[in-house]
Amino acid sequence: MCSSLLFNGRIQDLRRRRNPESPMSHLETYRHNEAYAEFLENWDDGFYAKYADALRPETPGARTLDVGCGVGQTVARLSKSGCEAHGVDVSEPNVARAMKSEGLYQLYDGKRLPFPCNHFASVGALNVLEHVEEPEAFILELVRVAEVGGKVVVSSPNFLRVLGFGYHPRMRGLANKWRNWKLLQQKLRQISASPETVRFERMAPIVKTPFEPDDDAIVVTNPL
Repeated sequence: MCSSLLFNGRIQDLRRRRNPESPMSHLETYRHNEAYAEFLENWDDGFYAKYADALRPETPGARTLDVGCGVGQTVARLSKSGCEAHGVDVSEPNVARAMKSEGLYQLYDGKRLPFPCNHFASVGALNVLEHVEEPEAFILELVRVAEVGGKVVVSSPNFLRVLGFGYHPRMRGLANKWRNWKLLQQKLRQISASPETVRFERMAPIVKTPFEPDDDAIVVTNPL
């Protein structure tokens, strides 16, 4: 059962809890961004293969949704495999390019998905969660439009990396790794003691030219 009243109440509660300093106009940086669309269009299609395989519904021909579909690589893959594949994105240039490939695409406002409850056998978002203004509400939206017994696939960078090298400044250096380790331990304790209070951390986006993947992220996504 999907209760619109309960869902909307939960969204408003999450918005009240949001860090008031987080930039609410962040998604507007993507709305008309031709450079970002061009960057995605030139990205290696093979990058999307694992995500597309995870998102593919078990039932042939079932509906699937890629949220933040970019220029449509994942949706096109799923369409070619026989799925009824849909994609939504906040970027007009992205959607315009995506519409040249197989699949069903539309622009959306980055908040409310334009679909009814329990509509898709699978719903996913690849490297999107770290860019949204209200990550908890974003996840609730993915769950809302997924059917009961369906699957939700979310993949994002680990900005709390402790081991290995990283491409983002938050991942690099011993001082950052030590801070990340302490924050992970804090999150583990919080998850154990009061999971309902857990929220994503925020960080300031890095805006520079040329574009670097995830430098402009505002949410500290991590394995926990």
